[in-house]
Amino acid sequence: MSGSSPKIGALDGSQLKASIVTSSWHPDICDALVSGAKKALDEAGCKNVSVHKVAGSFEIPLAAQKLLDAGSDLVIAVGLILKGDTPHFDYVCQGVTSGVMQVSLTRNKPIGFGVLMCDNLDQAYERSGLSEVQENKGFDAAIAALNLAIEYKSI
Repeated sequence: MSGSSPKIGALDGSQLKASIVTSSWHPDICDALVSGAKKALDEAGCKNVSVHKVAGSFEIPLAAQKLLDAGSDLVIAVGLILKGDTPHFDYVCQGVTSGVMQVSLTRNKPIGFGVLMCDNLDQAYERSGLSEVQENKGFDAAIAALNLAIEYKSI
């Protein structure tokens, strides 16, 4: 999905513990996504934020599970899966997406999904805030997770 993210009212995340999980491949893009997520968390007043690096995007679901089990109220997952010439891309994308959803549902806590799945690096630059487009899916993923954590925390 590209384009402008939905506008959500002011979020108060001051009482939340947030974790960001990022893959280590393509550090320029992943670092930009982490910066976007941190910006959203900061704007919501969330001061208890940790960043955790894993080898690749496939490892994100397990890291998210461990962080939620250790007391995080929400996780923001960011990374990049770049299409190559083999079906590996499809399997990794499916595994990461399904894994993150399974962890979120079994732990009953939000995971903002900012893992980019791109055909080329230009698409990744556009979605990570590193181009003139200034769209940042790390920021958007953090807003989505914050909104869920705040809106449904008392339920």
